[in-house]
Amino acid sequence: MISRLLVANRGEIARRVFRSCRDAGIGTVAVFSDHDADAPHVHDADVAVRLPGVTPAQTYLRSDLLLGAAAASGADAVHPGYGFLSERADFARAVEAAGLTWVGPPPTAIEQMGSKIGAKRLMAQAGVPVLTELDPAAVTEADLPVLVKASAGGGGRGMRVVRSLPELPGEVSAASAEARAAFGDPTVCCEPYLERGRHIEVQLLADALGTAWTVGERECSIQRRHQKVVEETPSPLVDELLRGKLFEAARAAVTAIGYIGAGTVEFLADEDGRFFFLETNTRLQVEHPVTECVTGLDLVALQLRIAQRAALPAEPPQPRGHAIEVRLYAEDPAADWRPQSGTLHRFAVPGVDAEFAVPPAYGRRLEGDRASLRLDGGVVDGSVVGVHYDPMLAKLIGWAPTRDEAARRLATALTTTHIHGLVTNRDLLVRVLRHPAFLAGETDTAFFDRHGLAALAEPLAGKDAEDLSALAAALADAAANRAAARTGGGLPSGWRNVASRPQVKYYRVGERDLEVRYRISREGLRAEDHPDVALVDAIPERVVLDVAGVRRSFDVAAHPGLVGVDSPLGPVTLAPVPRFAGPAAHLPPGSLLAPMPGTVLRVAVAPGETVAEGQPLLWLEAMKMEHRIAAPSDGVVTELPVAPGQQVEVGAVLAVVGCAGAAEPV
Repeated sequence: MISRLLVANRGEIARRVFRSCRDAGIGTVAVFSDHDADAPHVHDADVAVRLPGVTPAQTYLRSDLLLGAAAASGADAVHPGYGFLSERADFARAVEAAGLTWVGPPPTAIEQMGSKIGAKRLMAQAGVPVLTELDPAAVTEADLPVLVKASAGGGGRGMRVVRSLPELPGEVSAASAEARAAFGDPTVCCEPYLERGRHIEVQLLADALGTAWTVGERECSIQRRHQKVVEETPSPLVDELLRGKLFEAARAAVTAIGYIGAGTVEFLADEDGRFFFLETNTRLQVEHPVTECVTGLDLVALQLRIAQRAALPAEPPQPRGHAIEVRLYAEDPAADWRPQSGTLHRFAVPGVDAEFAVPPAYGRRLEGDRASLRLDGGVVDGSVVGVHYDPMLAKLIGWAPTRDEAARRLATALTTTHIHGLVTNRDLLVRVLRHPAFLAGETDTAFFDRHGLAALAEPLAGKDAEDLSALAAALADAAANRAAARTGGGLPSGWRNVASRPQVKYYRVGERDLEVRYRISREGLRAEDHPDVALVDAIPERVVLDVAGVRRSFDVAAHPGLVGVDSPLGPVTLAPVPRFAGPAAHLPPGSLLAPMPGTVLRVAVAPGETVAEGQPLLWLEAMKMEHRIAAPSDGVVTELPVAPGQQVEVGAVLAVVGCAGAAEPV
């Protein structure tokens, strides 16, 4: 029996496993890098052990340090979570060799599924449909488009879609380099690419006594960079006939490798009902909460029971209702999904029914049954998001009797969530959940391309909402100043006895500069750009305005360097602009600045080289992804102050592209 479990992971998955352990009466051990010393998962555990260092290679990918932490803390079992070492057979073997219980499948099963090339061949032998394996050196025009992907690992790393033969050698080389850096294995494979495929996966649970469950399917087709963003169950594509075929193929897959524990078999399907094996994830999936919310199961608790040689019941429970999960990332979709780092000053989701657990309202069939909201979060107010780990902040899961209700509940929760300090994909997720194509179940892997990423990534708050939010921020700031005044604190904020110059505040929102000008007199508020707005109430945290006879409330939170304003009009983040700005640092025109802290992976040009607009100059690695830095225009590389392997901070000059023919920066 397991008495104390070490989770060899971090963030929300560590917190998720700890919750099931508490319910089961199992002690918990967290591990943490120096960056994560004050992270929420550290505080959730009974004890915690430091892994000296910051990067994954120094910490969470060090099996020797993890086993040392287990020994130091008295742990007798290890749960790998997902990512890091969760699908490394050598780590599973090392855990078992140390006399610890491995909460995962047998190392042999991990090994067999660890290579996408080998796994496809094994599945073909078991009668599971697979896509044709292509030799990158033998691809022809007739084979295009093709998908190049890393044989080891996942999460979208080492994947490239190739649509022309001249691009293929370079993309194979780039994918191989990324695979080597991410997984230690440069092997890549190649297969036909389905432009509008549907990503369908089957959740499996198998005990050591021969019982195997297929616990419903999930659809995870809406992806960015081959990584999932929205997941749901059941799939709007799958009918009972297709479901039966998928389950049969999934059972054949796990039977072929003698699988034990929780796992997922992933398929690529099309509208004609054809499907093909992609891979088997020999671990718990990020999107497992949607399966829990429709079945009432605790998949982590079942993992723990199976690891202790308990038997599963003969049949799993039947799913009820519909669940949708969205991944909330600290990233800017409009800027090529650029990840964000820094302090998350505020993170508050209203109306959460359960955290890391099935909501209490699950499965009710009473008339008027309400939708429920689950939160699996890895951050809290004040969390610092670094550059060394995936930028996912949290997962929000909506459950309801119907798909439309689940989508509506989830979209409403996202719009009312307070997120201050970092740009996120929140607005994009809301637009997806409300999009007619999504609501119609048209959710293939080309969703963003087909419906236009630029339109989907538009802020929920329009210009009018931004202007009103800026006015509310100015009034809240004046109220805060008045409240802090040593004398006359009870006077109306901004009030003047005689006509005078207006109060003026300056803000920046996105690329817009806003100037707020207003007066407060005996007659009340007079906002120069909003003659139909009257002030109802203003305190430092909340402003109520009457806008053309309609009262609107604005929650205002001031943080260092920014003001977060939340209202039903949409969330707005404002950057206060000082009236007297200091001199800006001189930068040569054409300077390309690091959009985030990271490591220079590759440099493709040299000083003095002529480049064309859009030509790649170098690549940065940050938050588990590569980011291409391209020439903003035709010109000449006049400065290149960085080299491969160099660490750079946000705002550092990476290159300078001057006018063609210029010998010096101009």
